[in-house]
Amino acid sequence: MHEAKNNRSGFGLLSYLWNEWFSTFFILLLLLLTLIIGTGELIHGELLRTGERLYGDPSTGMQYSFLRAEPEQPQCERYPNIDALVQQQMQTNAKDDSADFFGTASTAEVRQSVLAAQQQCEEKYAFYDKSKQYLDAHSTLRSFRDFEIGLFGLFKYGTDNRILLLLMMVVVSAITASVNMHHISLRAPKTKMDFRIYNLVMVLGNGLLSFSVVSQYQSVLDSGVAINLETRGIYYLWILLFFSLTLISAVQLFRIPKTAIEGGKIGLAFLSVPLFAFMATLTGIAFIFFMDYPMGQGIYLGQMIEFSGIFLNLALFIWAGMLLTQTRIMDVFLAILRPWNLAPETLTCLILIAAAIPTAYTGASGIFVIAAGAIIYREVWNAGARRQYALAVSAMSGSLGVVLRPCLLIILISMLDSKHVTSDELFNHGFWVFWLTAIIFFAVSLFLAEDKFRINSPKVAVPGMLRALIPVIPYVLIVALVIAFYAYGLDTQMDEFTAPVILPFMLLGIIFFDKKWGDRLPINSIQSNLEQEHEQKSVFLREYGHRAEQQRGFGRAIRFATAESVGHIGALIILMALSASMGGLIERAEVVSLLPTHLGSVLITLGFMAMLLAMIGMCTDPFGAVLLVAASIAPVAYENGIHPIHFWMVVLVAFEFGYVTPPVALNHLLTRLSVGDDEIIAADDEAKQKYSSFYYRYERWILPMMVLFSSLMLVTYMPYLFNLFDWYPNK
Repeated sequence: MHEAKNNRSGFGLLSYLWNEWFSTFFILLLLLLTLIIGTGELIHGELLRTGERLYGDPSTGMQYSFLRAEPEQPQCERYPNIDALVQQQMQTNAKDDSADFFGTASTAEVRQSVLAAQQQCEEKYAFYDKSKQYLDAHSTLRSFRDFEIGLFGLFKYGTDNRILLLLMMVVVSAITASVNMHHISLRAPKTKMDFRIYNLVMVLGNGLLSFSVVSQYQSVLDSGVAINLETRGIYYLWILLFFSLTLISAVQLFRIPKTAIEGGKIGLAFLSVPLFAFMATLTGIAFIFFMDYPMGQGIYLGQMIEFSGIFLNLALFIWAGMLLTQTRIMDVFLAILRPWNLAPETLTCLILIAAAIPTAYTGASGIFVIAAGAIIYREVWNAGARRQYALAVSAMSGSLGVVLRPCLLIILISMLDSKHVTSDELFNHGFWVFWLTAIIFFAVSLFLAEDKFRINSPKVAVPGMLRALIPVIPYVLIVALVIAFYAYGLDTQMDEFTAPVILPFMLLGIIFFDKKWGDRLPINSIQSNLEQEHEQKSVFLREYGHRAEQQRGFGRAIRFATAESVGHIGALIILMALSASMGGLIERAEVVSLLPTHLGSVLITLGFMAMLLAMIGMCTDPFGAVLLVAASIAPVAYENGIHPIHFWMVVLVAFEFGYVTPPVALNHLLTRLSVGDDEIIAADDEAKQKYSSFYYRYERWILPMMVLFSSLMLVTYMPYLFNLFDWYPNK
């Protein structure tokens, strides 16, 4: 994954208007609308309670719910002629041929029935009169009611059109990612051959996707099934998206950036192709030419539609991650640790433990790596760590928190496999997995450290730490105020279901404070120390400082964060959508059916599943992989006697191991995006010049793999061998 500004193969003024104005503001509008929808139900529920408190009258039995619509005058006759109605009913009964069979009602019985109907009519009129008088007596009730019903209409409209909202967001953000060549790939295109191969595969992949969604739409039309407006809109948006991406890539194929280097190698060029384009090409060729199933890709893309709420929350989390980059909050909290002058390994362990919380609240490891990878990298580097070690820490910074509440990935798992696991069960056991991985990381880092321990005297560190706590106070208050508003104002706690909505509001408040009053609370900045002590690092710092300078001002910070979010939303969600298609290909090809139903031993099954899941994690993203695992692999695991909670803990750790392991190593790709290609190159050069050891030369790859593989083996076998949670009482 790479920065768009370096590889924009220009559409001139059109590209500028799209990137700088239309896409940013359109996605911002959709994100705000998603927030309104998310909070709409909470606010509406509180308005109903407020209406009851203000306008309800228990003494007269009048409730606000009775008054949400203007009372309608009853259509019955309030003062009828009872005798005439009785005679009329008796005459009607006499003409009824079935009266003899059921028995003829007496005059008294008919009169009683007529009187009962008249009583009901009188009650309706009495309620109508009382409601009218009550409304007239409360002058503000109608205004309050109009506001409450209007908000409900907006919320309901958004909820009913959640799918279209998601697809519009995907269309705009994916087009933006394609215009800027911002899709996730193993390496950034640099040479002319890189760009040609990149765009050629993009044309092929998007062309196949276009053909698939058109085939699916035509198949529905030919079936004669009535298509409602929403469904038709979904098909039109898919068609618009992939036709647009095909056209964009076709134009870019003939408009190579002027910065492209001459020549290139075809092998490296294919590494520059976006992962989703490879998936689109592979699944398209397989479905269309080998399975005679041209609508296959389109059908499996529909799985994203089924979980539109999850993906909208993911978009909010991505936005929250980008908003986080516009705050000083990471620097403010890290400043508390700086006076202790901790050894890199000790500092890193504390950072990773602390980073687990925002990782859990931003939905997945990749989002946090994008948002905070550069900050963590420079902090660990400043502590005296090797560049390779700092990069390893950045790549792992989002790994520990995926098993903690309220991670969106676990919510998806609990939805897909609700018969066997709940989110509470997974979160409770994930807590132990988190601490296990943290301890393993600290032990491995300490064993391989060049300097085992380093710490300042408390006499020196404590005063500096206490001074660093002062700038933290406003941020803690902002967080507490937002949580209190939801808890007491809307009767809602911050949990895995409400976090996607609450977190952006929290960060918006923090950004507003930073831009208005943040400079009045200076912190022990890392930049000045680095520039004075390590001149060779100043290039990275000047670039970081330049970015921070550009983001000043509340409005510009929101715009910058949203603009960054657009590319990430497009790149990540389209990759997830195609991962679902890959899962569909594997499922339809019945590859999983080749797995033996019974492997003969739970131990053998556990080891086999761990390696299989790790390989899946190496090649795809977490959300798409979970769809495949829940549908195809989980049933095999259960049949072989693996406890469902144990299985999903293995899945999560295996995925995290896969995300730091080649050939794809998604977290490393996102780290490169966060810190920049120049830092990656500098780290590799530094390792070659200073170290002859194979480990230290490739530490950024080896260290995360060692830690997470060790964690994977322990999570895989310890619960069974020692029956830690009473999962296997009869083993």
